[in-house]
Amino acid sequence: MRKTFLVILLVASISGAAEEVTIEGWVIDSACTYSKHLSQPKSVACAKSCARAGSPLVILTDDKTVLLPIENAVPAHGQNAKLMKFAGQRVKATGEIFEHGGSKAIAIEKIELARK
Repeated sequence: MRKTFLVILLVASISGAAEEVTIEGWVIDSACTYSKHLSQPKSVACAKSCARAGSPLVILTDDKTVLLPIENAVPAHGQNAKLMKFAGQRVKATGEIFEHGGSKAIAIEKIELARK
């Protein structure tokens, strides 16, 4: 009985595990991504200005996937402070990807400027 329970627990944890990946994309404010259909920020200053005004920063990949940066903790905190120094720039980020209802999010473990 104990072995069966452990196997079920192991299978459940594997199937529900988030996938850790490394992605590249632009740190852009979410409003410009959705309402202006931009494929990259207009400028660093523009992205920072919108973020300072409260627009959440997201990572927009080359295939137009929008990743909402999240904290994989409870209570969760906003990620704009962590991303502000990268606003308007291309980054390489590693973390767990989560999907729900057609949206995607990333719990960033490591982020740096992407090489050109």
